[in-house]
Amino acid sequence: MTTVTTPGALTDPRPITDLLTPAAAECRRVLEAAADHDWSARAGDLDWSCSHTAGHVADVLFSYAVQVVARPVDSYLPMEVTVEPSATPDGLVRSVVTCTELLRLACGAAPVGVRAWHPAGMADAEGFAAMGVVEVLVHTHDITSGLGLDWAPPPDLSAPVVTRLFPDAPAGDPAQVLLWCCGRAALPDRPRLETWRWDPTVRR
Repeated sequence: MTTVTTPGALTDPRPITDLLTPAAAECRRVLEAAADHDWSARAGDLDWSCSHTAGHVADVLFSYAVQVVARPVDSYLPMEVTVEPSATPDGLVRSVVTCTELLRLACGAAPVGVRAWHPAGMADAEGFAAMGVVEVLVHTHDITSGLGLDWAPPPDLSAPVVTRLFPDAPAGDPAQVLLWCCGRAALPDRPRLETWRWDPTVRR
């Protein structure tokens, strides 16, 4: 079992940008199989429905891609993705996958040294890629919880983003540590977090 161990050292040799594609593929695999479920159900403990949560993921991934391309230093650009109310679960999943690919392309093409604004701090392309992977994995967990499915983020995708965004995270199973870091679950020796924050700023 892969564990999260040393802060500052990636446990996966690939750049985090390269993890966006497999994260989207896993999201598509599990959610397309549940397209016939009730997506009006509440997504886990969120106040949003499963449909709304999927739309949020598409929007935030698009916003991250825009930040990496435009490189603003003080705010988000005033643009967003709007999901049509009539969107089907299949259409929502395709939207998430498409916006994940937009973020991958933006991060992959970004020159070394690029910085852009995020509420949690100025981030480089890998920081935005890591936040994108977390958005996909954690909200997929929210949606599957709402749809009554038993699913957890893959450990090989979870470990690098925990290391990148949560430098003070405890050791343990990467999927469970990621969910703990994002306030979704307790750990055997730690209660569930009521508030949480990631750190996308550049540390190397």
